[in-house]
Amino acid sequence: MDISKLNWAAIIVATLSGFIIGGLWYSKILFGATWMRETGITEEQAKQGNKGKLFGLAFLWTLVMAFNLAMFLNDAKTTASWGATAGFLAGFGWVAMGLFITGLFEKRSTAYMLINAGYLTVALTVMGLIIGAWR
Repeated sequence: MDISKLNWAAIIVATLSGFIIGGLWYSKILFGATWMRETGITEEQAKQGNKGKLFGLAFLWTLVMAFNLAMFLNDAKTTASWGATAGFLAGFGWVAMGLFITGLFEKRSTAYMLINAGYLTVALTVMGLIIGAWR
């Protein structure tokens, strides 16, 4: 795959979409309260730590995900539909199933696994849609 053919603007926007989806997904509007209960993280604990480092690393890892997906979709025939499909397949088929496998051995709840796997599946689907559409 030719890295020079990647659309870096699409990769950055896809990365930002992962952040926006994550912010909503883990907010109290959607699954934040359940996620906190399932992880055992309290409001006080969530407020602690170096937020710059936390969000900086999260951005970096999300950028790596978007770059990786863009490399898979780095073909002139890629469309928005195929991008979304590939994102879904990566999110559900690889990431979600991997989270479920490790979650089983870690004795995590089904709710915990569904919340995290759901986020990553939706985020990768949207990332793929953006990267595929913005050829």
